[in-house]
Amino acid sequence: MTRAKRNRLIYNCVTFAVVIIAFIVLQSMIENKTITRALKGQLIPICCWIVMAVSLNLVIGISGELSLGHAGFMSVGAFTGAVISGWLLNAHGMENETLRLVLAIVGGGIAAGIAGVVIGIPVLRLRGDYLAIVTLAFGEIIRNLVNVTYIAVADGHLVFSFLKKNVPEGARMLVDGASGAVKISKISTFTMGFILVLFTLIVVLNLINSRSGRAIKAIRDNRIAAESMGVPVTKYKMMAFVTAAVLAGMAGALYGLNSSTVVPSQFTFNQSINVLVFVVLGGLGNVLGSVISATLLTVLPEVLRAFADYRMLVYAVVLILVMIFTNNPTIRSFADRLIAPVKKLFGGKHSDKGGAQA
Repeated sequence: MTRAKRNRLIYNCVTFAVVIIAFIVLQSMIENKTITRALKGQLIPICCWIVMAVSLNLVIGISGELSLGHAGFMSVGAFTGAVISGWLLNAHGMENETLRLVLAIVGGGIAAGIAGVVIGIPVLRLRGDYLAIVTLAFGEIIRNLVNVTYIAVADGHLVFSFLKKNVPEGARMLVDGASGAVKISKISTFTMGFILVLFTLIVVLNLINSRSGRAIKAIRDNRIAAESMGVPVTKYKMMAFVTAAVLAGMAGALYGLNSSTVVPSQFTFNQSINVLVFVVLGGLGNVLGSVISATLLTVLPEVLRAFADYRMLVYAVVLILVMIFTNNPTIRSFADRLIAPVKKLFGGKHSDKGGAQA
């Protein structure tokens, strides 16, 4: 086994070990009732934001494309999942919550994937700022479409309309325009969130380390050189973009079914920026970094709640300080010296940079 492969294997094992150990510890805390109510309420959202951060890292860190519409895919998954769950319960009487949740997550992922294809075909030929602006517009379009969408269950069938007056009287509303998805059965579980995180890591890490992943990174590093070698640029960019969209849709379904009401205003441009912060803070192309940063930055506002009106100011200062310290050459050199013995033990004297981040 080459040094690069050994480093990738170690990195992947450490990533999965961190997630699994965290789940075991938190699950034991729940069973022993030693976990705080605030942290317990954050567990499912943490899983959702981890999936969002890792999937967006696939687009930004691995593919090298700036996307600002990731919250749009999350909203597609959230509302699709709510509709599927409500339809299965009210039209077909499906009482099995686990099965409904799985079908809702799969349906949310498929719907977001279709949206990713629709938006990806025309815009992935764009680059840089142009791609960012178009994906940002996509997220806003989705939000405004949901504001005028009405979906209900009537006589066992789904009724879809952009005008509320076309919905039959007495129908069970699932999506009520600007009021969003209403009367949702809260069926999301921390265990399902953990499974979704593992599924996301398996998909992303396998894609990164595959032949397709190497092609995606080659396009990121030098598009012209990749094209000259016959690499189909649009195909591989679309692969990364749609994969990220599917995972974001699945996270959205889990997120939506964790509350009784989901409104379009929850998936604004600010949410896309929050996920982008997770990715940048954790390190572009660093999957484990995305997992850690998404977890810490989701919990941090709650930890800082004691600061009342100043907590978001403290949150912003913490972000700035972390970015300064992580990009300071002296501090990075000191950190490298600290972990040098571990790298030498597992990967030889010099570690492979690409393997460490793959």
